[in-house]
Amino acid sequence: MKKHMKIYKECIKVAFAAASTYRLNFILNCTIMLLGDIIFPLITVLIYGSGAGFQGWTVYEVLLIQSIFTMSTAIADMTFHGVMWVTMDMVRNGNMEMVLILPVDTMFILMARTFSFEGIGLFLGGFIIFIVAVLNVSIPSIILWLQFLTFFIIGIFVMMGIALIMAAISFKWVGNSRIPEIFSSIRSFGKYPQSIFPKAIVFITSIIIPVAMISYYPAAALLGRVNSGMFIMILPCFLFLIFGIYLYRHMVRLYQGVGG
Repeated sequence: MKKHMKIYKECIKVAFAAASTYRLNFILNCTIMLLGDIIFPLITVLIYGSGAGFQGWTVYEVLLIQSIFTMSTAIADMTFHGVMWVTMDMVRNGNMEMVLILPVDTMFILMARTFSFEGIGLFLGGFIIFIVAVLNVSIPSIILWLQFLTFFIIGIFVMMGIALIMAAISFKWVGNSRIPEIFSSIRSFGKYPQSIFPKAIVFITSIIIPVAMISYYPAAALLGRVNSGMFIMILPCFLFLIFGIYLYRHMVRLYQGVGG
C-alpha cells in the first residue's frame, strides 16, 4: 500500500509539473471542458425560462442533479478516465509490454499515469452551480448530507466501472474512438430526473448500468427524496465496479501483443 501511495504521489507531481510547464494549453483545455459541459445547465435554465420543465422538479432541483453530474465527471476525468485512452494507445502501438513487466498492478499504474489537473475548471464550474442550487432549495439536515456523500462516492465508483469496461473493450476493439461516445450516450441518462423516463429505462439505469447513481440518487438524497429501494441500488453499483475491474484484468491476462 505504501508503495502504491508513493507512486501515485509521484504521478500527481508529474501531472502538476506538466500543467505548470504548458500553462496556456492547461488553461485552454480547462476552459473548453468547462464550456462543453456547462451547456446542459444553461439549456435547463432556458427550458424553465420558457415555461416548460420536468414535472415535479423545480429548475434548481434539476440544476442540482446536473451540477453533481458535472462534479463527478470532473473527478473521473482527473483520476481514472484516461485509462481507456492510454490502454488503447499502448495496445495499438505495442507498448503495453513495457507496463506489464513493471512490479506493480497494471490497472493501478495506468490510472496513476493518467492523472490530470485539467478537470479542475470543470469541477469548480459544477461546484458553483451546486452551491447556487443548494441555496435555492430547502436546507438539508446533516443526515441528508451524509446520505448525499455516500451516494456521491458510490457514483464515482460507477464512473470507474464504466472507464474500466471501456478500457477492457479497447484491448480487442483497437483504435475505435467510438467506444467513449457509446458509453457517454448511456451515461447522459444520469443527467436528468429518473421519473421522466419509462420504467424499462429506469431499470437499466439503476440495475444494469447504474448511471442514475452518478447524480440523480445523490441529488434525491440531498432533497430528502430517498426511499429504502434506493439503498438497495447500492449493490448493483458495487457489482458493476467489480465487473469492470475483473474484465479489465482478464483482458490484460489475455493480451498477446500489438493489436490486442
